[in-house]
Amino acid sequence: MSFRDFGLLVLVCLLWASNNIISKYVVSYLEAPPLFYAVVRFAVVALAVCPWLFPMPRPAWRMIIVCLLMGGGNFALLFVGLKMTTPSAAAVVGQVGVPITTLLSVLMLGEKIRWRRAVGILLTLTGALAVMWDPHGFTLSTGLMFVVASAFAGSLGAVMMKQMEGVKPLQFQAWVGATSILPLALLSAIFEPGQVQAGVAAGWQFWVAAVYSGIVVSVGAHTLYYALIQRYEATLISPLTLMTPLATIALGVALLGDPFGPRMVAGTALALAGVLIIALRRNQVMPLLLAVWNRSQ
Repeated sequence: MSFRDFGLLVLVCLLWASNNIISKYVVSYLEAPPLFYAVVRFAVVALAVCPWLFPMPRPAWRMIIVCLLMGGGNFALLFVGLKMTTPSAAAVVGQVGVPITTLLSVLMLGEKIRWRRAVGILLTLTGALAVMWDPHGFTLSTGLMFVVASAFAGSLGAVMMKQMEGVKPLQFQAWVGATSILPLALLSAIFEPGQVQAGVAAGWQFWVAAVYSGIVVSVGAHTLYYALIQRYEATLISPLTLMTPLATIALGVALLGDPFGPRMVAGTALALAGVLIIALRRNQVMPLLLAVWNRSQ
């Protein structure tokens, strides 16, 4: 990989990591309704890339389901989870999407799991559980359960996306934005009364964050990433994207004061080691999957 392209990949990972921190700041510190924030974010994306909306990829039903899973479903669950947990923990636990996608690939795409990937799956799940488990009350963190649900939605969407052909990145972003706005707006209206007033009360930071997340992160960083995975082997690009959870943890600790004790250290090491093992093995959906996680968390 050229130094220029490596620098671009580092930039992409830093943009994704910064989005994790900004999203946490918006839904927790500004107290903005998470579903309403997702609505505004997808509206920004839809407006930015609406020229690429047509022609609609076929089959249409599959495209709509994929976009709802990887867009509205994934982000709604993630933002709700971020309101109740730290971005550092969410970044680690979100990695369970990698083994989930691998298992779904076996069921839906006929992939085979050898012993090395089985070890990677076990390590990732063990690390995520170590982060999720609350040793004081012997319960699982509610916020991180939402993150796991978000990971599952994104995983299922990624595998279904692999069964489609010829969908370009900006076209995909356009349909994610277009299909996610209405369902999220309805959910926000039901579960977040007064959401518009709350968004206005959050001030200019709320709207700047939505524009940054939609245009710079979703459209800009995601498009750069797809250009890189078309140029280089997935086994080279995929492991390097582990810079995103590491950068998220560093930023979360430095800027938001996220706790990072021995249990978090052990869980992070186990989860990322497992993801690395899986990423180094051939996987049909790994590049797409890592793009989904890193841009959405």
